[in-house]
Amino acid sequence: MATASPLAPHSFEDAAAALAAATAEGRTVRIVGAGTKRGWGRQDGAPDIELHTTGLDEIVEHNAGDLTATIQTGASLAFAQRTFAAAGQMLALDPPLGATNGDAAGPGPTIGGVIATGDCGPLRHRYGAPRDLVVGMTIALSDGTIAQAGGKVIKNVAGYDLAKLFSGAFGTLGLILSVNVRLHPLQETSVTALGAASDPQRLSAAAVALTAAPLEFEALDVAWRGGRGGLLARCAGREGGRRARRAARLMQEHGLSGVDITDPDGQLWERQRAGQRSFGRAIVRVAAAPSALPAVVAAGDACDATLVGRAALGQSFLELEPGAVGELRGRLPAGAAAVVLDSPPGAITGEDPWGLVEGPALELMRRLKARFDPAGTCNPGLFVGGI
Repeated sequence: MATASPLAPHSFEDAAAALAAATAEGRTVRIVGAGTKRGWGRQDGAPDIELHTTGLDEIVEHNAGDLTATIQTGASLAFAQRTFAAAGQMLALDPPLGATNGDAAGPGPTIGGVIATGDCGPLRHRYGAPRDLVVGMTIALSDGTIAQAGGKVIKNVAGYDLAKLFSGAFGTLGLILSVNVRLHPLQETSVTALGAASDPQRLSAAAVALTAAPLEFEALDVAWRGGRGGLLARCAGREGGRRARRAARLMQEHGLSGVDITDPDGQLWERQRAGQRSFGRAIVRVAAAPSALPAVVAAGDACDATLVGRAALGQSFLELEPGAVGELRGRLPAGAAAVVLDSPPGAITGEDPWGLVEGPALELMRRLKARFDPAGTCNPGLFVGGI
């Protein structure tokens, strides 16, 4: 397989010019950050050019008083978090920082990679997905146009929010050059209430009860492995201990065993995030109604899968052998969607990583692709339906 020509622009203008030149020459471009998600999405053919964003690595602005910042696409998430932490703030995104099957390690994922793929961790429970934290964006289109969407302040609502379209589009609409994001106060201390169960119905009932409780969890996660699971409720701030004790009582009332409170809890949540990555196996992200958790667990057990996920959001990450992906999809409850995020190269055959997507939603996505990247220059074939 031919090696793609690498480009590493250090300015917005150079990046836009590179896209325009590739379009004019009829060449395709694969947008690459730190390379931690090279195996995500469809891998149909090799691009002509790899455009690396790591030369665009600055925090352009940090408005601590407004809790906002502007970050270039190639800046690492870890670097950004260290910068904000010095001011007692954080970007409320906590995806795993490591790489997966055969991917680069380096400094961890870039801001652009996290936003473009919608990658996130347990903090999504309280703060939302990456698209919910983006208030504006600067982008380069395949014709060389540099455009801005949204604004720099949280209350800006003028116009249609194009930044939401580019968040999670896997770079298929164009290149994200920088993002304007909202920040939150850094929660330096937290404690976690946790309980266990060997019955997924009992675990699910406890999760529903805690979801309805007015306790403002930083995260509410589930984990399941080998016929036994756990529920984890993370509480932060001055009232964190009190809320954790209330959460523990609710767990006991719903029949969970081994209920305890962990302080400090950093390693506990690091293990949860690590469950979203794998070496040598596949990771399937399943979206289903929160009440469908027992059925998702049963499907995973039948395929010898382990599971971590967001209890209140119905989002689960299952790690399993690549050859079992088709069986897992066949066992999931009606209405569940399963996306293969990652697997060893060539390990899955006959399975589209995005699953079966059709109807008006796919047609709308194709029309958006045709509008923003009519030449098919940017990350062609990577996204849903071969977009």
